[in-house]
Amino acid sequence: MLASMLQRFGRLLLLALVFAAGAWTYSTGFIDEFMWHWPDVQYLTMQHIWLTAMSGSLAIAVGIPLGIVLSRPGMAKVAESIMQVLNVGTTIPTLAVLALSMSFLGIGTVPAVFGLFVATLLPITRNTFTGLAGISPALLEAAAGIGMSPMQRLFRVELPNALYVIFAGIRTALTINVGTVPLAFLIGAGGLGELIFTGIDLFDPAMMLAGAIPTAMLAIAVDASIALIAFLVVPRGVNPNRA
Repeated sequence: MLASMLQRFGRLLLLALVFAAGAWTYSTGFIDEFMWHWPDVQYLTMQHIWLTAMSGSLAIAVGIPLGIVLSRPGMAKVAESIMQVLNVGTTIPTLAVLALSMSFLGIGTVPAVFGLFVATLLPITRNTFTGLAGISPALLEAAAGIGMSPMQRLFRVELPNALYVIFAGIRTALTINVGTVPLAFLIGAGGLGELIFTGIDLFDPAMMLAGAIPTAMLAIAVDASIALIAFLVVPRGVNPNRA
C-alpha cells in the first residue's frame, strides 16, 4: 500500500516538475528562439541521419563478416592481434580519426563517413567474434553429428545462437555513432554539429540546444529501434528478453 502511494506521488511530482519546466521555458522565450531554428534543424537532421546510416551500414557490412572470419578455428592464433589493430579506431579520439581522414581524403562527406566507419567498426566485429566464439561445443558436435556442413552449421546453428550478442554490438555502435556525428561538422560534412558548435562559438544556448536535443533524441530512437528489431529477430530460445 505504501509503495503504491509513493509511486503515485512520484508520478504526480514528475508531472508537476515537467509542467513547471515547460512554463518557465515558455516565459523566458526559449521555445520561440528554439523554433526559429526549426528549418535548420530539419535540414541538418537529414544530413545527420544520412551520415549515421552510411557509416553504420559500412561498419555492419564489414564488421559482421570480419567477426565471422576471425571466429573460425584456423584464425585462432591471429584473431586477437587483428582485433587489437581494430581497437586503434576506438583508442584514438574520434576527432583525431576524422582529422587523419581529412588529411588523406580531403574535406567533406567522404572523410567523415570513413572516420565514423573506423570508429564504429570495433564493437560490431568484437561482438560478432565473441558471440560466435561462445557457442557451446556440444551444439557444434551435435550439428556435425547429423551431417551438417560447415556452412550449414554457421547459418543454422552458430549465427542464430550469436544473434543476441551481435545485435548488442550493433546497438552500441550505432548509438555511439549518432553521438559522434556532430564532430563531422568540423571537417565540413554538415549534420547537427553545425548548430551545436556554432551555438557554442556565439554563446547562443538556444542554437546549441537546437542541435543537442535532436541529437540526443536520435540516439534514443536508434537505440530503441535496434532493441525492437533484436527483440523480434533473435530466436526466443537465445533471447533473454523473450524468455
